Amino acid sequence: MINQIAAGEVIERPASVVKELVENALDAGAGRVEIVVSGGGLGLIRVSDDGGGIPEGELPLAVARHCTSKLSGDLHDIRSLGFRGEALPSIGSVGKLTIRSRTADAGSGAEIHVSGGAVSAVRPAPANQGTMVEVRDLFFATPARLKFMKGERAETSAIADVVKRIAIAFPGVRFTWSSPDRTATEFPSSEAGEEGLLRRIAQVIGKDFPENSLPIDAEREGVRLSGRISIPSFSRANALSQYAYVNGRPVRDKLIAGALRGAFADVLPRDRHAVTVLFLTLDPALVDVNVHPAKADVRFRDPGLVRGLIVGAIRQAMAEAGIRANTTGAAAMSAAFRPGVAPFAHAAHSVGHRTHQAWRPMPASGFDFRHSPQRPLDSAPGGAGFGEADQAVLDAPASADARASAAEPAPELLATPLGAARAQVHENYIIAQTEDSLVIVDQHAAHERLVYEALKEALHSRPMTAQMLLIPEIVDLPEEEVERLAAHAETLARFGLGIERFGPGAIAVRETPAMLGETDPRRLLLDIADEIAESDTAETLKARVDRIAATMACHGSVRSGRRLKPEEMNALLRQMEATPGSGTCNHGRPTYIELKLADIERLFGRR
Repeated sequence: MINQIAAGEVIERPASVVKELVENALDAGAGRVEIVVSGGGLGLIRVSDDGGGIPEGELPLAVARHCTSKLSGDLHDIRSLGFRGEALPSIGSVGKLTIRSRTADAGSGAEIHVSGGAVSAVRPAPANQGTMVEVRDLFFATPARLKFMKGERAETSAIADVVKRIAIAFPGVRFTWSSPDRTATEFPSSEAGEEGLLRRIAQVIGKDFPENSLPIDAEREGVRLSGRISIPSFSRANALSQYAYVNGRPVRDKLIAGALRGAFADVLPRDRHAVTVLFLTLDPALVDVNVHPAKADVRFRDPGLVRGLIVGAIRQAMAEAGIRANTTGAAAMSAAFRPGVAPFAHAAHSVGHRTHQAWRPMPASGFDFRHSPQRPLDSAPGGAGFGEADQAVLDAPASADARASAAEPAPELLATPLGAARAQVHENYIIAQTEDSLVIVDQHAAHERLVYEALKEALHSRPMTAQMLLIPEIVDLPEEEVERLAAHAETLARFGLGIERFGPGAIAVRETPAMLGETDPRRLLLDIADEIAESDTAETLKARVDRIAATMACHGSVRSGRRLKPEEMNALLRQMEATPGSGTCNHGRPTYIELKLADIERLFGRR
């Protein structure tokens, strides 16, 4: 019964079993880990490794409660992934567990069985060096838990996510995993170092991520942060592609998630999430990994330091990177230009080892050459075939402002990231040319970002204007929240919010930010108190001010439909290059798309 209670905390679903067993394999020094599942993990989970193995005499201890070989005696210096000694006995109490293992100096292997908590005797068994743990009929001893399992596909996906998260942290280990409903997945081992880690990240997240990401490397007061973050225009609809590790341990920590939201708040909308892989390395004594039964959450001794490091490092990396285009935008653009079923779409036919294109013309019935843009020369104005339709084509207004292309672009402009402006299309899109690419800029979105950044700089470079309340608003709060707000009173005053204690359990609001206009001081103070309680910062007020700045920027920017002169177009491009975060507008949409010359040549079959 005690083991089953422990299993209720540790073994939440089949993915929890996979996590515990893979972590055991890595703690044993494995260089190869193989995972096989069936029935979403409820029918079968098998994890095999080539690690150090378990001595035959210690197999009964391995399935005994609270027995572990991973502690040095100091709970403040935990350097292994597992350390409680609860996983194997918990799994054995709710499923059918088999452990087969052999150490390097043993002549043969041995195995032990646990079924519903009943432990069998150890017996000899053939085995390679390492350990194989097999779990069948998970939760057969606790059928009530089976009612809370999701479908087989959902459980398999959860297992895949666990394997991916662990695989990123150990690029030197080869992972393979398979199940009957999907093809086998393999993450080959990579060499040590940045290149090996980047190769493993590409294997897990996708090959587009490395070229659309920025490196992170920062350190503050003994806490080091490294990894990769996506550029703002490369985002996802959920936070599942955010990977965080503390001393090599995969975690899903609220503080880290909140820091990521804060770092990308200015460049991503609320419904979009950055793709990140972040590694925090610090003294084990400064972090408590024993606050969650599944070790998913951690607790830092100085949470403010960790949050500040993450937010500061990410914002600095984005500022230093300058303007970067999302390569997937160019790929989507190229796909849109590829011919599909068109009037003159062509079908391929093979001759030998080469592929030739065969044109499929439209039927000739009903075709009038005088209405064709490719009409014969004799249909020129004044010619025999020239009619009213032809004159209408000539009289139609141009779709692009070609004034910028009247003169050859300066070589120094072509060498810039966004190049030289050549035309304005549909009075909203600037076409620019670089040495090796074509750039299309959304003038409204781009200028919106520039105005927003200028407003923020003006607002945050000096204390904000405050409006004094005729009668101070008294807000009753629990004493602990009053303490938090009082500790941040100086910061809040910079944003125009003047507060002071008003007896026990109350705060007097004397001033509010003038930018906010008529506001509810009580609601504002409660929101800030909640923010400070969660992340120890007063970001709520700053976020409100930034949202007003974003609205002002949207209404004060260059509107769609306005024709720009060549010098105005080039000035906008130069400002974008000098402004951090200008790759996206205030709403998170891309401000420009870059199409490489090589991609254009592929569209026309030149490559």
